[in-house]
Amino acid sequence: MLINFIDIAYAMGPAPQGGAGEGGAGSLLGSLLPLILIFVIFYFLLIRPQQKKAKDHKNMIDNLKKGDKIITSGGIYGVIEAVGSNTITLKVGENVRIKIGKPYVAALRASSDED
Repeated sequence: MLINFIDIAYAMGPAPQGGAGEGGAGSLLGSLLPLILIFVIFYFLLIRPQQKKAKDHKNMIDNLKKGDKIITSGGIYGVIEAVGSNTITLKVGENVRIKIGKPYVAALRASSDED
């Protein structure tokens, strides 16, 4: 009885390979195709949107000017008083001004937002 199962196992084994030049290139391409496909999917779903978001954020930071209403990454709402090369002076209340780094600006607020 056990010998019959061994015969079935041998019968289900892979076909013997021919010569070395017979299917090497097709086999290599076939085995790399899923990896290439996964990389392409990751690029379009993860890498590309992240690069676009970083580019848009840098563009927004480069175009900041006095009087813009912003929100910092810490959640502070304020109006820009002065723009330096790496810092921004932000008015957050009456006679209250703080200096923050430009990269910490999270978003511009609409002019119609309340203070």
